[in-house]
Amino acid sequence: MTAVRVLLVLAGVAAGGYGAVLLWENPTVVLVRILVWAVVAAVVHDLVFAPLCALLGWAGRRVVPVRWRSPVAVAALCSVVLALLAIPVYGRPGMRVDNPTVLDRDYPLGLWIALAIVWACVPAYYLLARRLPVGQDQVIDGQRTDDVERQPPSR
Repeated sequence: MTAVRVLLVLAGVAAGGYGAVLLWENPTVVLVRILVWAVVAAVVHDLVFAPLCALLGWAGRRVVPVRWRSPVAVAALCSVVLALLAIPVYGRPGMRVDNPTVLDRDYPLGLWIALAIVWACVPAYYLLARRLPVGQDQVIDGQRTDDVERQPPSR
């Protein structure tokens, strides 16, 4: 197990070193911009996104029923990822009259369709999960504290 960890650490260090070499080829102005973006991303994450997620999770526990929490959480995560992926193309940057093939799709409509499909899966999951055979949680819920089986003999 230790050899695997050492190999993973070496692979991570090698990948980081390769990334540093690729960055080093850029001019100082670009390196400063990359550094500013990294700092701003960390600050926005820590001061805006993380507290907002904590607040939504806290409020969701009080509003969303227990059976719906997992599918709603997954749908919310997928929605955030889709919204973040849509940012670069949502305003159609680079679209010019002389080249209509650039960003020729209706990306806002595509985003809304993808979000609708994601959120349509929430009730579909709830309906399908009720038709599945007994799950592990239901078995555990039906047991008491004294429902402990004998352990097999040690060898």
